[in-house]
Amino acid sequence: MSSSASASPQWQWENATAGAVAGFATVAAMHPLDVVRTRFQVNDGRISNLPTYKNTANAIFTIARLEGLRGLYAGFSPAVIGSTVSWGLYFFFYGRAKQRYSKNGDEKLSPGLHLASAAEAGALVSLCTNPIWLVKTRLQLQTPLHQTRPYSGFYDALRTIMREEGFASLYKGLGPSLFLVSHGAIQFTAYEELRKVIVDLKSKQGTSNSGSSDTVLNSLDYAALGASSKVAAILLSYPFQVIRSRLQQRPSSEGIPRYMDSWHVIRETARFEGVRGFYRGITPNLLKNVPAASITFIVYENVLKFLKLAKRKE
Repeated sequence: MSSSASASPQWQWENATAGAVAGFATVAAMHPLDVVRTRFQVNDGRISNLPTYKNTANAIFTIARLEGLRGLYAGFSPAVIGSTVSWGLYFFFYGRAKQRYSKNGDEKLSPGLHLASAAEAGALVSLCTNPIWLVKTRLQLQTPLHQTRPYSGFYDALRTIMREEGFASLYKGLGPSLFLVSHGAIQFTAYEELRKVIVDLKSKQGTSNSGSSDTVLNSLDYAALGASSKVAAILLSYPFQVIRSRLQQRPSSEGIPRYMDSWHVIRETARFEGVRGFYRGITPNLLKNVPAASITFIVYENVLKFLKLAKRKE
């Protein structure tokens, strides 16, 4: 996020647009790894209706062979909707929060205020998008081994969940999702602080006549910033993703959920799998999210620059 973008209210819609475009590009490129990650996350070795994979590569080849492209892109529609809406709202809320905390750009934000801005944006996005992510998880976990009638798509899943489980079920996993606000907070705080360091270093070296990140940083810099900030966030917050995925599984054909609440997930996972259970699927998660973070920030920063340039020409 370029600092100049948060200094002026007229750039808020550009922030949202750039974030939405970045989110779509990320999902389209990385969705098969997201499917693999979700299936690893919920497979505790005691579920009979989920296939077992040796590793990430084996999972991709097995899904492609048995389920085809449809299997690799299971849950793609809600993933696109959710990611596009989430990134758009996130950058919008984040930009608004930074603007408010910096008193419309008059004051330089501290790391604590960057953290508060990111946490605020993440909580609002979680409240808005939890039903979308629930449906995505359910669709990704549908396999030929399932004994219940499969959902035919996004809208069928929404209707079926509301009819069979009630409206409140759309917010299963909201608790760990709110804890996952720390993921975005860590990522964006790390991104902002690393960006300032690189801008300062490049400015001192005389690589640019301006201290603005718009002119100092290039796409390679944004890729490195996005990847490094994402790794830090994943390692610290990943267990909450596992808890959320396990909570969002479809109940059995008798309507009995596998886990009743977050504490149930924590107890059962710790008892039967140990610490390793809380990091199931982290390999495809890293393979998906580290490049994805680079793609997202490259697209976001460059789309934002383009929109600013077009606005100035008007």
